[in-house]
Amino acid sequence: MLNPNWNERTNLTMLTDFYEMTMSKGYLDHKMEDRVAYFDLFFRSIPQDGGYAIMAGVDQMIDYLQNLHFTEDDLQYLEGIQIFNQDFLNYLRDFKFSCDIWAIPEGTPIFPNEPIVKVRGPIIQAQMIETMLLVTINHQSLIATKTSRIVRAAKGRPVMEFGARRAQGYDAAVLGARAAYIAGVAGTSNTLCCQQFGIPTLGTMAHSWIQAFPNEYDAFAAYARSFSANTVLLVDTYNVLKSGIPNAIRVAREVLEPLGRRLKGIRIDSGDLAYLTQRAREMLDAAGLQDCRITVSNALDEYIIRDLIQQGAAIDSFGVGERLITSRAEPVFGGVYKLSAIEKDGVVTPCMKFSENAGKITNPGNKEVWRFYDKTTGKAMADLITLVGEQIDENGPYEIFDPMYTWKRKVLTNFTIRRLLEPIFANGQLVSRRVPLEESRENCAREIERLWESLKRFENPQTYYVDLSQKLWDVKDQLLHANLDLI
Repeated sequence: MLNPNWNERTNLTMLTDFYEMTMSKGYLDHKMEDRVAYFDLFFRSIPQDGGYAIMAGVDQMIDYLQNLHFTEDDLQYLEGIQIFNQDFLNYLRDFKFSCDIWAIPEGTPIFPNEPIVKVRGPIIQAQMIETMLLVTINHQSLIATKTSRIVRAAKGRPVMEFGARRAQGYDAAVLGARAAYIAGVAGTSNTLCCQQFGIPTLGTMAHSWIQAFPNEYDAFAAYARSFSANTVLLVDTYNVLKSGIPNAIRVAREVLEPLGRRLKGIRIDSGDLAYLTQRAREMLDAAGLQDCRITVSNALDEYIIRDLIQQGAAIDSFGVGERLITSRAEPVFGGVYKLSAIEKDGVVTPCMKFSENAGKITNPGNKEVWRFYDKTTGKAMADLITLVGEQIDENGPYEIFDPMYTWKRKVLTNFTIRRLLEPIFANGQLVSRRVPLEESRENCAREIERLWESLKRFENPQTYYVDLSQKLWDVKDQLLHANLDLI
């Protein structure tokens, strides 16, 4: 069965920071448990100063929220901490999730300071799910974002995810590979991930296979006899050009051709990959193996892949491990979860976090996120955050402005708009369909194509603007001026 609930393996309700519990008890003590709160999950900066990030993790967020409950073991543990009274333990025993949740679909490019998940519901519940929502969205969005950079660097050549053994734990290996698939890898070596999510399984042999035989030729020949329909040989255990390639050619002629098979590929995992692949290509072509594909691995990332291609390396596909699965260059996504409004008797009162650091001042209120697309090119023009209920006329011009430097303004014309936040839960009940992984992958590929190339540069990408509507900016400005003494 593909795509089972990953989080059913264990109850993750207690995966929460302890202050969520202490605050929850405090809300209950002060009879605030039914007060309706709005929270926004957003991030402030794109990893590696990139031009965009990729949304991922929504499906695992759904698994988690559908399985929220406190077991008797959980309650017994909390009772032993002593600061929690019986009223609070009884509340948790009867806990029933009843929040509304909206999220941007997986695979969608996302940008700083816009809500990518919005939560509305009783403040205890909305507060309690903060940690798990953040760890789920932060991790998978980080890996999807890094993967997108690597896949783009490969310029259409397949990229295989090989990082399980270097991941930061079991879930990071499996769910990281899942996120990488959304962002464009061809498959993964992680067999459990393939079993769980139906992702293509990839992989052949390690150096230990070759070392286990009397010589390299015998190792290659044995593998070819076992896997004649898909023989890919690792040729750098000893010497790529003097031993590995000659033995691979010999096996192709002596073992595979008599079986009516062709050598599918070779892999090189060390050395000067540009030089070695160029020479290997010459040797394979001279032996009549023009269809034999060359794969390389060995601590690759988007920069090394870009350089190899620029240097004329004869590479057909890439195996990428540790620098993808750990997002080694910047291993933190940095999503945060902030209160944006309180609702009482149907009246929504905006809330805002203040700071001396302008970048940490949050956007208040119950909000929507919109994306403008140019009708002629189909490219994304800008994102706009509005208050819920605002209308945008697609037939008329719309002026956007930088919320930090308000004199920077632009009038958008000839556009279509898309509402990015989609309803996931209503009153605790799942109201969206479970989006198949392949559909999220297709969404990612399609939406990246709708970004300008200038946003996709690795160095100094163009800034994509996420602006506030005039009404939302006015609310924020009024709150700021009413609280200037706090800043």
